[in-house]
Amino acid sequence: MVLGTTAALALTIPATAAFAADGVGKSGTQLGPDEIGRSQNVEHLINLPSSGPLAGATGTDIAFQDDMAFVGNYNGFVIYDVKKPSSPRMVAQVSCPGAQNDITVSGDLLYLSTDSSRSDNSCTSVPQSATIKESWEGIKIFDISDVKNPRYIKSVETSCGSHTHSLIPGKKADVLYVSSYSPNETFPDCKPPHDSITIIEVPKKAPTTAKVVAEPNLFPDGGYTNTSGCHDITVNPARGIAAGACMGDGIILDIKNPVAPKVVERVRDTTNFAFWHSATFNNAGTKVVFTDELGGGGAATCNAAIGPNRGANGIYDLSKDNKLSFKSYYKIQRHQFDSENCVAHNGSLIPVEGRDVMVQSWYMGGTSFWDFTDSSNPKEIGYFERGPAGPAGGGGGTWSSYYYNGHVYSSDLGKGFDVLRITDKSLSKAAKVKMDQLNVQTQPIYKVK
Repeated sequence: MVLGTTAALALTIPATAAFAADGVGKSGTQLGPDEIGRSQNVEHLINLPSSGPLAGATGTDIAFQDDMAFVGNYNGFVIYDVKKPSSPRMVAQVSCPGAQNDITVSGDLLYLSTDSSRSDNSCTSVPQSATIKESWEGIKIFDISDVKNPRYIKSVETSCGSHTHSLIPGKKADVLYVSSYSPNETFPDCKPPHDSITIIEVPKKAPTTAKVVAEPNLFPDGGYTNTSGCHDITVNPARGIAAGACMGDGIILDIKNPVAPKVVERVRDTTNFAFWHSATFNNAGTKVVFTDELGGGGAATCNAAIGPNRGANGIYDLSKDNKLSFKSYYKIQRHQFDSENCVAHNGSLIPVEGRDVMVQSWYMGGTSFWDFTDSSNPKEIGYFERGPAGPAGGGGGTWSSYYYNGHVYSSDLGKGFDVLRITDKSLSKAAKVKMDQLNVQTQPIYKVK
C-alpha cells in the first residue's frame, strides 16, 4: 500500500473582515460582481481565502471538534482553530488531492472521501482513468491526535469511490456509510447496477485494520429511473434511523444494526425533483428536509424561469412508524443572475426550542437562514450572499453552511472560509447549546434551551 506523506502547513493568510453596513438589504440581481449582500440580522465576521496547496481548488464540506473546524477541499483539507470565531487561526494544511474530500472527524481520527479515479491511494497520486483496474478510489484515514501534524495511516478502497460518507460513531468502532454513484460498464470496479452502499468498520484501537464489512443493496428492484447509488445519507444514531438521498429516491433506513441497514420507507417526486442530494432531520425527528440539486450545482436555477419548486428543498413530515408525507417546497426567493450557479445544497439545524430552523448553502445564492416550524409554510428569516463571480458553474458560491456553538461557518467553493453570525433575538438561546463535535450528516439530538 502506497500512502505517501502529507504536507501540514501553518501559513499566514490574508483575512477580510466585513464592515457593519456592508450590503444590508441588498441581494440577488441587485449585487455587482463579488459585492456582499445580507439581511439586517446577519453579520459577516471574516473571510479566509484558500492558500498554499489548496489555493484555486474547490472548497467542500466542514466537520467540527472542540474548537477546531476541519474544512475539505479538492486538494486536501485545512484545520482552523475557531476558539475566537471572528479571528480563526490556521493550524495545519494537508495536501492530498482527490475530489471531493468529504470530511468527518471522530476522536483522534479523520475520514476523507476520494471520488476521483487516482493512480494510487497516496497523497501524491495523479488522476487515472477508472477503466484501469489498478486505479484507486475510496476512504482515507488520518490520525489527528496532533492536529498540527495530521498523519495519513490507512486507506480503504470502495466500489465506485466515495462521493460522500456518513459516520456512525461507536465506543469500540466507527462505522462509515459510503455513498457513490455513476457506474459504467467500462469501469472494472464500478459496474452497473450499483444500487448499494459500502459499509466500512474502523476499530478505534486498531484503525489500520479498517475494512469493508458489507455492501447492502438498497434497491433490489433497481430503484427509480435515475437511481444508481446514493448521493448522501444522514444518520440519526440515537433514534436508529437514517435518511438517504439516492438520486431518484428519498428513503428512510432502519440502522439499529448499523452494518445491516434496511429500507423502511421510500418516496419519489417525479414532477419537480431532478437529483435527490441530501437530507436533514428536525430535532424532534418528526420531519425530513430533502434537497434537490438540479443541474448538479453548476447551473443557474434560482430565477423566474425555473420557478420556486425545482432545485428546492422538499419538506416531509415523518410519522412514528417512519412514513413520509410531503408538505411543501422551500427555495430562496432572491432571484440570481443567469450567470450564477444556484441550487439547494448543504445545511444544518440551528438548535432553538420549539422551532425548526436551518442554515443552508445555495452556492451563489449564498447562505439562507430559514424556518420550517410550519411544514407547509417555510420562510426565510435571514441571508448572506455575494454577487456574480464568473460564469455559472465556474466555481463560485457556498458549498456548506453549518451552525456550531453560536456561529455559522461556511465553505465557499472559490472564496475560502467565511464566518457569519445571526443576531435575530428569537434565535439567541441557540448559542447556549454547546457541542464538542459536529459531523452534520451524523445528527445529534440537541438539548435545546
